Amino acid sequence: MDEAPATAVQQTTDPGAPGPDAGADTGAGRGGGLKRFLRRMTSTKSELEAEELQQDTGKEGATPIAGCGERTRNCVAGTLRTVTLRPRGGAPALEAELYDGTDVVNLVWLGRRRIAGIEPGRRLRAEGLVSLQDGRKVMFNPRYELRGGS
Repeated sequence: MDEAPATAVQQTTDPGAPGPDAGADTGAGRGGGLKRFLRRMTSTKSELEAEELQQDTGKEGATPIAGCGERTRNCVAGTLRTVTLRPRGGAPALEAELYDGTDVVNLVWLGRRRIAGIEPGRRLRAEGLVSLQDGRKVMFNPRYELRGGS
Protein backbone atom coordinates (compact mmCIF):
# COMPACT_ATOMS: atom_id res chain seq x y z
CA MET A 1 0.00 0.00 0.00
CA ASP A 2 2.69 2.40 -0.86
CA GLU A 3 1.16 5.59 -2.17
CA ALA A 4 3.13 8.05 -4.19
CA PRO A 5 3.60 11.31 -2.36
CA ALA A 6 1.49 14.14 -3.68
CA THR A 7 3.55 16.62 -5.58
CA ALA A 8 2.71 20.27 -5.56
CA VAL A 9 2.42 21.83 -8.96
CA GLN A 10 3.12 25.52 -9.13
CA GLN A 11 1.70 27.41 -12.05
CA THR A 12 3.02 30.73 -13.13
CA THR A 13 1.12 32.94 -15.47
CA ASP A 14 2.88 34.88 -18.15
CA PRO A 15 0.94 38.18 -18.49
CA GLY A 16 1.35 38.04 -22.26
CA ALA A 17 0.28 34.39 -22.59
CA PRO A 18 -3.34 33.48 -23.23
CA GLY A 19 -5.18 32.26 -20.17
CA PRO A 20 -7.17 29.07 -19.77
CA ASP A 21 -10.25 30.85 -21.12
CA ALA A 22 -8.47 32.01 -24.28
CA GLY A 23 -10.81 31.83 -27.20
CA ALA A 24 -13.88 31.48 -24.98
CA ASP A 25 -16.59 34.00 -25.71
CA THR A 26 -17.17 35.84 -22.46
CA GLY A 27 -19.41 38.44 -24.03
CA ALA A 28 -16.84 41.12 -23.31
CA GLY A 29 -15.83 41.51 -26.94
CA ARG A 30 -12.44 42.80 -27.93
CA GLY A 31 -10.41 44.81 -25.45
CA GLY A 32 -12.06 43.49 -22.31
CA GLY A 33 -15.30 44.62 -20.80
CA LEU A 34 -13.77 45.69 -17.50
CA LYS A 35 -11.25 47.91 -19.24
CA ARG A 36 -14.00 49.62 -21.28
CA PHE A 37 -16.17 49.99 -18.18
CA LEU A 38 -13.36 51.62 -16.21
CA ARG A 39 -12.55 53.96 -19.11
CA ARG A 40 -16.20 54.99 -19.32
CA MET A 41 -16.34 55.65 -15.58
CA THR A 42 -13.16 57.75 -15.52
CA SER A 43 -13.68 59.70 -18.77
CA THR A 44 -15.65 62.89 -19.06
CA LYS A 45 -18.80 63.02 -21.14
CA SER A 46 -17.09 65.17 -23.78
CA GLU A 47 -14.22 62.67 -24.08
CA LEU A 48 -16.67 59.83 -24.62
CA GLU A 49 -18.64 61.83 -27.21
CA ALA A 50 -15.40 62.70 -29.02
CA GLU A 51 -14.39 59.03 -29.12
CA GLU A 52 -17.79 58.04 -30.51
CA LEU A 53 -17.64 60.77 -33.17
CA GLN A 54 -14.18 59.60 -34.22
CA GLN A 55 -15.46 56.05 -34.64
CA ASP A 56 -18.43 57.27 -36.72
CA THR A 57 -16.11 59.36 -38.89
CA GLY A 58 -13.96 56.31 -39.57
CA LYS A 59 -17.02 54.26 -40.54
CA GLU A 60 -18.06 56.90 -43.08
CA GLY A 61 -14.62 56.88 -44.70
CA ALA A 62 -14.05 60.56 -43.95
CA THR A 63 -10.76 62.24 -43.12
CA PRO A 64 -10.34 63.31 -39.47
CA ILE A 65 -10.48 67.12 -39.36
CA ALA A 66 -7.22 67.22 -37.40
CA GLY A 67 -5.57 65.49 -40.38
CA CYS A 68 -6.84 67.98 -42.97
CA GLY A 69 -4.05 70.10 -44.40
CA GLU A 70 -4.35 73.65 -45.66
CA ARG A 71 -5.37 74.02 -49.33
CA THR A 72 -6.33 70.38 -49.70
CA ARG A 73 -9.63 68.87 -50.78
CA ASN A 74 -11.10 66.67 -48.05
CA CYS A 75 -14.22 64.82 -47.07
CA VAL A 76 -15.09 65.30 -43.39
CA ALA A 77 -17.97 64.10 -41.24
CA GLY A 78 -19.20 65.08 -37.80
CA THR A 79 -21.84 66.91 -35.80
CA LEU A 80 -22.79 70.57 -36.19
CA ARG A 81 -22.16 72.43 -32.96
CA THR A 82 -23.28 75.93 -33.92
CA VAL A 83 -25.03 77.53 -36.88
CA THR A 84 -24.90 81.33 -37.26
CA LEU A 85 -25.71 83.96 -39.87
CA ARG A 86 -22.77 86.33 -40.36
CA PRO A 87 -22.53 88.84 -43.17
CA ARG A 88 -19.28 88.66 -45.15
CA GLY A 89 -18.47 91.63 -47.34
CA GLY A 90 -22.04 92.90 -47.19
CA ALA A 91 -23.53 89.59 -48.33
CA PRO A 92 -25.21 87.04 -46.06
CA ALA A 93 -23.22 83.94 -45.10
CA LEU A 94 -24.39 80.92 -43.16
CA GLU A 95 -21.63 79.50 -40.93
CA ALA A 96 -21.70 76.15 -39.19
CA GLU A 97 -19.07 74.63 -36.90
CA LEU A 98 -18.52 70.92 -37.64
CA TYR A 99 -16.88 68.79 -34.92
CA ASP A 100 -15.65 65.23 -35.47
CA GLY A 101 -13.97 64.47 -32.14
CA THR A 102 -10.50 65.52 -33.31
CA ASP A 103 -10.94 69.17 -34.34
CA VAL A 104 -13.44 71.63 -35.81
CA VAL A 105 -13.89 73.11 -39.26
CA ASN A 106 -16.14 76.05 -40.09
CA LEU A 107 -18.44 75.44 -43.04
CA VAL A 108 -19.45 78.68 -44.79
CA TRP A 109 -22.17 78.98 -47.41
CA LEU A 110 -21.88 82.40 -49.04
CA GLY A 111 -25.10 84.15 -50.10
CA ARG A 112 -27.29 81.90 -47.94
CA ARG A 113 -29.35 82.97 -44.95
CA ARG A 114 -30.73 79.52 -44.18
CA ILE A 115 -30.40 75.94 -45.45
CA ALA A 116 -33.04 73.36 -44.55
CA GLY A 117 -31.58 70.68 -42.27
CA ILE A 118 -28.49 72.67 -41.29
CA GLU A 119 -29.05 73.01 -37.54
CA PRO A 120 -27.06 72.38 -34.34
CA GLY A 121 -26.82 68.72 -33.37
CA ARG A 122 -27.25 67.47 -36.94
CA ARG A 123 -24.76 64.96 -38.35
CA LEU A 124 -23.43 65.67 -41.79
CA ARG A 125 -20.69 64.83 -44.23
CA ALA A 126 -19.04 67.68 -46.16
CA GLU A 127 -16.54 67.81 -49.00
CA GLY A 128 -14.52 70.81 -50.08
CA LEU A 129 -11.26 72.72 -50.05
CA VAL A 130 -9.92 73.39 -46.55
CA SER A 131 -8.30 76.77 -46.03
CA LEU A 132 -7.02 78.61 -42.95
CA GLN A 133 -8.47 81.95 -41.87
CA ASP A 134 -7.30 83.53 -38.64
CA GLY A 135 -5.80 80.17 -37.62
CA ARG A 136 -9.11 78.31 -38.08
CA LYS A 137 -9.97 75.68 -40.69
CA VAL A 138 -12.69 76.82 -43.08
CA MET A 139 -14.54 75.25 -46.04
CA PHE A 140 -16.42 77.62 -48.34
CA ASN A 141 -19.57 76.39 -50.08
CA PRO A 142 -18.89 72.70 -49.38
CA ARG A 143 -20.90 69.86 -50.87
CA TYR A 144 -22.75 68.19 -48.05
CA GLU A 145 -24.93 65.21 -47.18
CA LEU A 146 -27.21 65.28 -44.18
CA ARG A 147 -26.87 62.18 -42.02
CA GLY A 148 -28.94 60.77 -39.15
CA GLY A 149 -30.70 63.36 -37.01
CA SER A 150 -29.65 64.81 -33.69
